[in-house]
Amino acid sequence: MTATEATAEVFWTAFKALPKKEQEAVIARLLRDEEFAEDLLDIALIAQARREPGEDVPLRDYLAHQGG
Repeated sequence: MTATEATAEVFWTAFKALPKKEQEAVIARLLRDEEFAEDLLDIALIAQARREPGEDVPLRDYLAHQGG
């Protein structure tokens, strides 16, 4: 495990230990950052596209097909 992965794991563990209401507050705060929210959406779309069967499609084409 790299130092970056270890740091991410520490933050993830701390986040998961929070009560649900506090987790929601953290997520709401992160999503108020427009650039971060856009990056998160991009990552989610890429992950979704990778799970879909079929040939490899460039992200630009995928987003155009999905209406994004």
